[in-house]
Amino acid sequence: MILQENKGIPIKMVVMLSIIAGFMVANIYYNQPLLEVIAKELRVTSIESNLLAVFTQVGYAFGLLLIIPMGDLYNRRKLILACIIMSLLMTAIMSVTHSIYIMWIASFFIGISSIVPQIFMPIAGQYSEPENKSRNMGYILTGLLVGILASRVLGGLIGKEFGWRMIYEINIIIMILCAFFIWKLFPNMKRNFTGNYIELMCSVFHIFKTHPRIRLNSIRAGLAFGSMLSIWSCMAFHLSGSPFYAGSDMVGMLGLCGVAGAVASMNIGKYVSRLGIRRFSLIGASLQVIAWLIALLFCRTYEGLIFAVVLVDIGLQCQQLSNQSGCIQELPSAASRVNTIFMTTYFVFGAMGTFVSSLGWNLFGWAGVCMVGAFFACGSILISLREKKSFEINNK
Repeated sequence: MILQENKGIPIKMVVMLSIIAGFMVANIYYNQPLLEVIAKELRVTSIESNLLAVFTQVGYAFGLLLIIPMGDLYNRRKLILACIIMSLLMTAIMSVTHSIYIMWIASFFIGISSIVPQIFMPIAGQYSEPENKSRNMGYILTGLLVGILASRVLGGLIGKEFGWRMIYEINIIIMILCAFFIWKLFPNMKRNFTGNYIELMCSVFHIFKTHPRIRLNSIRAGLAFGSMLSIWSCMAFHLSGSPFYAGSDMVGMLGLCGVAGAVASMNIGKYVSRLGIRRFSLIGASLQVIAWLIALLFCRTYEGLIFAVVLVDIGLQCQQLSNQSGCIQELPSAASRVNTIFMTTYFVFGAMGTFVSSLGWNLFGWAGVCMVGAFFACGSILISLREKKSFEINNK
């Protein structure tokens, strides 16, 4: 099967891409509910264990910047398979090592190799029929968000019952299956760029320089992602103390609430063209601010944390889908390179949210985490409020 631009993608393929996207992005987040357990077993500080999450996200940002553009230059099937194999090898290292330093390195390369979903998103944006572009991107985004959230559930539950290394041992099998399906079922498609890698990367920076709306949309969605990751990066530490005294399994169970929110909002993509990117972003950021107020005021109850988790994840989905689809549709002939700009910015802010929230935790406890998350969400609101009216008209 050969895909043609704007001619449509079979729904079965969209489903397959969504599922694999969820499995691949899950590699980044398995460790988050296990950070406290890892810290105790390896006898390291909470900051040292939290750096596992930071290194993974930084690695992901490097992969987005250096590897995703290759989707416009090289055979995407081979590129995806190479990433899956790298993830497989690094996961195997994580399952056996006892050194926090080796784990940092492996986590970094797991991040780099987990960029596969961001090869899928431009494919949906470029090859779907025009009326189905946002919808198909929304399905893949839902798979991605379910993977982000469900990975915490699996990591927490399996870590509680069988030890934290078991999730990495299981993931070895998952990566083998993902490689098999890509090898067998992934279609052929033409390249979007002729030239060498240096020229390709130069074109990325040219796009970044000459398209202010791509820059604005990327930063706005990145702030939303930093806000969302703040609530998860320190959740294990919050639940381990009074009044919960809960383990990693409870952190994972809270992830189910986020999954429910992501699935419930999987069809929001069809409303982006009606409301416009700016309004959709304001709605999403406002939901995140409300979520952080709830997380602060009801921080000693599971009910409060559940509402906060659901709202912050729905708010993220509103902002990512609207801003990402806007970026790709602005320059579909350079879909992978545009997505590189978007997702690199996105995960740089995500890493910032994780790191700054860990500092907030160490300085002010859960209140510090809530302040950081609300700060990132308010930053997104500020960008939307200051956005020129002409941007809003053009993005509709």
